[in-house]
Amino acid sequence: MIEQDGTVMSGGFDVPVEPLRRAVHFAGEPGCIADARRLATEFLQRLRTEWCAEVGSRSEEALLLVVSELVTNADRHSGGPYILELEGTDTTVTVSVYDSNVALPLRYPPDPERVGRHGLEIVSALAAEVTAERVPVGKRVKAVVRLTRD
Repeated sequence: MIEQDGTVMSGGFDVPVEPLRRAVHFAGEPGCIADARRLATEFLQRLRTEWCAEVGSRSEEALLLVVSELVTNADRHSGGPYILELEGTDTTVTVSVYDSNVALPLRYPPDPERVGRHGLEIVSALAAEVTAERVPVGKRVKAVVRLTRD
């Protein structure tokens, strides 16, 4: 914003140009999943403030569930520490979870009688895009959640 004679005028540079980013390392201690959800809630609040993101309750709930599922999978299957990375703008949040296990997750077909193994199925239903790839330290599972108003 440019102030001129007491009048505030748009300078054309009011919107951030770099996505908001946050990454946290988890060791798998009790409470990590709740901490990850809390981090995602705080991240959304910063997007609302810094990016003027309009985030409806459905988008917020979807993001929190995606974070919960991906962190839970890393916690259960990696056998080691993992990293949660959030990157967002006013329209999307990308959730990436890095862990040391090189085995890529499997997405099972829907089966209401199966107990467990629904995590990636849930994430795929909520996210616009889901990918998994091997990286030098193990793997990264990434989900892109669109932010919309209700």
